[in-house]
Amino acid sequence: MKLARFQVGDSEVRLGRVEGDRIVDITEAAGGASLRAILPRLEELKPALAAASGDSHALTEVTLRNPIDDPQKVLAIGMNYREHAEEAAAAGIATPTSQLWFNKQISSLNDPFGDVVKPAISDALDYEVELGVVIGTQCRRVTRENARDVIAGYVVTNDISVRDWLQKKSPTFILGKGWDTHGPIGPWLTTDDEIDDPLQLRMVLTVNGEVRQDHVTDDMIYDIYEQIEYLTTVMTLMPGDVLLTGTPQGIGAPMGNFLRVGDVVRADIEGLGFIENHVVADDI
Repeated sequence: MKLARFQVGDSEVRLGRVEGDRIVDITEAAGGASLRAILPRLEELKPALAAASGDSHALTEVTLRNPIDDPQKVLAIGMNYREHAEEAAAAGIATPTSQLWFNKQISSLNDPFGDVVKPAISDALDYEVELGVVIGTQCRRVTRENARDVIAGYVVTNDISVRDWLQKKSPTFILGKGWDTHGPIGPWLTTDDEIDDPLQLRMVLTVNGEVRQDHVTDDMIYDIYEQIEYLTTVMTLMPGDVLLTGTPQGIGAPMGNFLRVGDVVRADIEGLGFIENHVVADDI
């Protein structure tokens, strides 16, 4: 099932079930428009959500919103693809010897087709297509073998980075990864049961139609189940928490091939759809 938050014109945000090129309103069956709120009961609600027959709209007639409203945590792992770690090493960045986690600010989250703002004070705006994993149940001390049981589903993400703030102006990743609008996700939540193997998905990112990243999720150094095991050793993950699981090679930094105002960035993951964002100037 593909579940999305959407608006028709200036109306209130609704919850919908995506079917082909249309979206069916399931807000009443879900008891509200919050996808995050129903995640702990998603399995028991699925029959009602599948049968719901509210108003139907063409996807071209609605505005898709960030599918996960107000998550408690957005966590991301750095240099988790082998070839990406190699390109980073060539640029003088050491490969971590364990999982390297940082948080993206909740305020950085953006709609799947929302504008990405290029900071006026930086010319080092970079892109990173990533598989996003959405947690479906409160969990702690999850083993790798049981990790898939706590996954609600998957989203496409673009971990936008401001490289000079990431590598030079701050000793942690928090500032360089936390700018407003720099976390577009979506276009909807694809539930786990629709994906045979999340470690065999092709990811493609283009800038103005030019392919910059093209890889498969099987190149992760630490797969998504190892990531969940590692994180839940330390903390409780909550329904709606989003994990960004790493980006493959092809980012802009090694060649200085950064994003500019006017660029259109599209991130596409097999089976999950795509998100597309225009880079706009900072209006401050």
